[in-house]
Amino acid sequence: MALGKLKKLFSDEDDETSMSEDEFYNVSEDEALKEADKTGNKMILLEPRAYSESQQIADHLKNRNSVVVNLKRVTSAQAKRIIDFLSGCIYSIGGTMQKIGVGIYLCTPKNVNVQGKISDDNEKQSKNNEEELDW
Repeated sequence: MALGKLKKLFSDEDDETSMSEDEFYNVSEDEALKEADKTGNKMILLEPRAYSESQQIADHLKNRNSVVVNLKRVTSAQAKRIIDFLSGCIYSIGGTMQKIGVGIYLCTPKNVNVQGKISDDNEKQSKNNEEELDW
């Protein structure tokens, strides 16, 4: 009896969570969506048209969902205000913000790990110019 408990203690597999790879990937779309709703693992795509919509973005982040924000439909002044607001929200929840294109930002909460970075062509050109000037 004690040997059985000892085996369970040191085994890598849990009875409740042990699934084969096929079972893991053969989940129906409805089941996957229900699981995403429970755990907050959604990717939300938003194109705000006014600064007032920035609170909706913050609400998604508070619910632990990742948000891709496209700021191409707002003026540059409104875009700056939205980015400032989201920066404060992201700081308060311990998340991250990454620019992934011109006017497009990826905002993630603490539970999402983003690997890699998308470089901007303008950054490459300015770095090359700085390197040439340093010689």
